[in-house]
Amino acid sequence: MYRLFTLMALAVLLPLQGGADTLTPAQGRHKIGYGLMFTKALLGDGKDRRRTGALTTSQIYGPDWQGQAPAGFAELLELRLQGQILAPVDLVAADPADRPWAGALTVEVNSHMQRGGTEISLGAGLAMIGPQTQLDGLQTWLHDLAKAPQPSDAVLNGQVANTFRPLISAEIGRELVMSDRLGLRPFVEARAGDETYLRAGVDFTYGQLAQGGLLVRETVTGQRYRTMQGEATGLTLTAGADIAYVSQSVFLPEASGYTLEHNRQRARLGLRWQGQNASAFYGLSYLGKEFSTQSEGQLTGSLQLQLRF
Repeated sequence: MYRLFTLMALAVLLPLQGGADTLTPAQGRHKIGYGLMFTKALLGDGKDRRRTGALTTSQIYGPDWQGQAPAGFAELLELRLQGQILAPVDLVAADPADRPWAGALTVEVNSHMQRGGTEISLGAGLAMIGPQTQLDGLQTWLHDLAKAPQPSDAVLNGQVANTFRPLISAEIGRELVMSDRLGLRPFVEARAGDETYLRAGVDFTYGQLAQGGLLVRETVTGQRYRTMQGEATGLTLTAGADIAYVSQSVFLPEASGYTLEHNRQRARLGLRWQGQNASAFYGLSYLGKEFSTQSEGQLTGSLQLQLRF
């Protein structure tokens, strides 16, 4: 029964085909966009471990898109769902020096606003963590299909315990248009709940798609994925880097002896293509060390594909 619930929850992560609804502004807030990003360590350095995989989707509701988010709170809302698996390097032999296995399902509602040149996102949600998610069974099933090593009982018996965590988050950024192709966006971000941190960084875009859409940030890699398309077509190169001070992580419980690396770094590159009826994105992200006994950081890859009907 729980596995059925998990599969149903992950199925909801798939965007509705056909794009935005065709309601008129007089009918009030309606679905105007969506986005989905799949992140997998195998798509980066080819090693399936630690931040091993995540599937994140966003459904955007608001008035008809005018090229930027409205100024008012809750006028434009994002419903975001995410499933995430974190795992040690060795799925068979339990290693107390490596991170514990963990599964998480989260649901969040974010309000996106733009006031002057400042972009603001405020959100709240809930994270369900532990064996109750049944993501351990899902990974075992998927690895069995792929003939890959499956997580052993020893590894799963040491996974992060069941818990629910309320979430709050905020991001403030400002897009600095350097030219019709080049954009620079410094930002600060804060989050509390499953992980508690304060982050500062910068994003770069170069190409035809630098302006005109709505980009939201995936939490694992920091890659920004499109939920509203602009009119331009072509290629865009993206890049970014950030550093966070992390004070708490439910995925690395201090009670189990884990010591956080309080300074956490990320860096990323990406290439986005948009045609008339389809768009695609591939991003490569470096994720720095998260705990004291982690030997090195990792590279992970992210994919997004959107079709218009």
